[in-house]
Amino acid sequence: MDARQLLRAQTFKSLHERDSAFVIPNPWDAGSAKLLASMGFESLATTSAGLAFVLGRPDAEGAISRDEALENIRAIVAATDLPVAADLENCFADSSEGCAETLLKAAQTGIVGGSIEDASGNPDDPIYAFDLAVERVRAAVAAARSLPFPFMLTARAENLLNGRMDFADTLRRLQAYAEAGADVLYAPGLRTREQVIAVVQAVAPRPVNVLMGLNGVDLSVQQLSECGVRRISVGSSLARAAFGGLYRAAEEIRSQGTFTYAEQALPFDQLNALFKR
Repeated sequence: MDARQLLRAQTFKSLHERDSAFVIPNPWDAGSAKLLASMGFESLATTSAGLAFVLGRPDAEGAISRDEALENIRAIVAATDLPVAADLENCFADSSEGCAETLLKAAQTGIVGGSIEDASGNPDDPIYAFDLAVERVRAAVAAARSLPFPFMLTARAENLLNGRMDFADTLRRLQAYAEAGADVLYAPGLRTREQVIAVVQAVAPRPVNVLMGLNGVDLSVQQLSECGVRRISVGSSLARAAFGGLYRAAEEIRSQGTFTYAEQALPFDQLNALFKR
């Protein structure tokens, strides 16, 4: 048993037991992880979309292999002393056995939490059938409980991100995942305070993660905390913000022939000093 992983796991678990929400930002590589850690955040979570984008590939289409995801996770874990939770997508498997195998392999990277989602990656049938989805969560829970440290397993209901605006089914799935033993419940794509409160109440007392960084969603950390949310992640939005900065800088060069974007860039010495640590 790695004493550092145990300490990180205990720290991460305790964050979910607070009376207020904490933000878990999503770096996409070791450099972004170090930067976020230096700013005082208490934990980090990986992002499948962020990884896909920096590799020049699309997200959620099977373009990233399990080995590639685990390599990225391992690099982020090694970059800081913070607890790290992993975006494990659908655990790179349809079967319950495959989900358990992926979770155990991921735990070997040093993470202390991870997610399993009910999105299949199949555009013709994007969400796993209810019974199979619950079975997969149950298998992941069993794998997590076999670890020698507290592993925070997050179960994700992906209807809203896949164009299935069936909120009642989303609540039903989250409740079933909680009953199957998931530690944290998460329905990415919630857009209103009323939806957030409904999810919190449906799975209480289990903690709820809410995704922010979505266009048109204007809820603050304080407001989400008042709704009963315990964890706030930002998905691919930081990676997209970084790409947005790159795009705007390159567009200025291309269209205007100027370089004023450099005034907004972090100083070389600041970044260099950070990465020397």
